[in-house]
Amino acid sequence: MKRAYRLRKPEQFQRVRRDGKTWGSPLLTLNAAGNRRRGTRCGFVVGKRVGNAVDRNRARRRVREAVRIMYDRLALGWDLVFIVRSNAAATVEFSQIQSEIEQLLRRAG
Repeated sequence: MKRAYRLRKPEQFQRVRRDGKTWGSPLLTLNAAGNRRRGTRCGFVVGKRVGNAVDRNRARRRVREAVRIMYDRLALGWDLVFIVRSNAAATVEFSQIQSEIEQLLRRAG
């Protein structure tokens, strides 16, 4: 995912958590807040409760790739933070991750 499409600073993540709305699923949580930009930016968080560093990085890469594939279909003007909640995100089928992300985005509108 291109650098311009990502949230990078802690203040950006905190603003989305503070001002946005939250939707959850067994694997992921989505926080979304509007922004004043033309594009949509995404951030990815994996807590230390999710396995070791290898598992966390694998889960983050898989979720980032699933979002990258469907990035053109996202509505413009949003900041999205995807939080991996389960250790299973590193091992489940990639199609299941994609379907959960689609479901969360559909619920968020």
